[in-house]
Amino acid sequence: MRVLGIDAGGTKTIGLLADEHGTTLGWGRGPGANLQASGELEVEKVLHDVMEQATGGDHIRPDVICLGIAGVDRPGDADAVRGIMRRIGFKTPVIVVNDALVALTAGAGDAPGLVIIAGTGSIAYGRTGHGVAARAGGWGYLLGDEGAGFWIGRAALTAVVRQFDGRGPATLLTELVLRHMQLGSPTELIHAIYDGGMQRLAVAGIAAVVPDAMEQGDAVAGEIVGRATSELVAAAAAVIQRLEMRGDVFPTILSGGAFHGIPALVSGVTAGLSEVAPRSDVKLLSVEPAVGAVQMALAHVRGTLTLPRYV
Repeated sequence: MRVLGIDAGGTKTIGLLADEHGTTLGWGRGPGANLQASGELEVEKVLHDVMEQATGGDHIRPDVICLGIAGVDRPGDADAVRGIMRRIGFKTPVIVVNDALVALTAGAGDAPGLVIIAGTGSIAYGRTGHGVAARAGGWGYLLGDEGAGFWIGRAALTAVVRQFDGRGPATLLTELVLRHMQLGSPTELIHAIYDGGMQRLAVAGIAAVVPDAMEQGDAVAGEIVGRATSELVAAAAAVIQRLEMRGDVFPTILSGGAFHGIPALVSGVTAGLSEVAPRSDVKLLSVEPAVGAVQMALAHVRGTLTLPRYV
């Protein structure tokens, strides 16, 4: 028996082929596969390539596939993704869920808990012991994604142009951002971003210089990380309140590149959550979220998988 678990995030897509014990037999990696940002054709290409890598081409066909991908718990999106999987040609039962549920399962199994994802985008998602779920965030980079990579990168760019104009304080971010982008002056940002068609992931990549500036005592960088922390804690608090979990004991899983790249974000969110949910145990996810998709696929095979319903 073989199962395939896939985590399709904004930055990367990981697929893991596993046996009935959850032991990894093959894996694949590709770029991000966000249905809203990339479109169906690009998502189909990425998923096809990752699945072919993980299964070794036509040699292995999994018994069940679990795919975690952003946005699919909104009307119509799950149907679109299932249509993609049919076109790829894997005639296998496919479970399509939000990528936040996959990450939560990777860190907490099927227990009640909360996950905060801060990658290119952001979302908070929680599940109770009664199979009820709630979410906050996940609105995309134009409407939300506060505290995530794109949001932090854009804030750094804004700080640079504000200093140049004299509308904002001096900041080490100017030097670090220009070096990161290989530019000589803030005036070159206009062409680099607009005429150069700078992509969402490239803006998110700028977030990597923010902790460098913060470590050197830059107040503007510290303020950006502080605001990011507050936004992520606020999203978690909204979920905790909706699910009435404030006094409960449960794990909170932190997942995504922003948490791994900015240690101050982890410590800040941990401190903030100690006030919102004082009995929660905050953990940085140490495995690929696709591990959670494998666990869910195996639970489906065993007949024990129950998907939570939204409040």
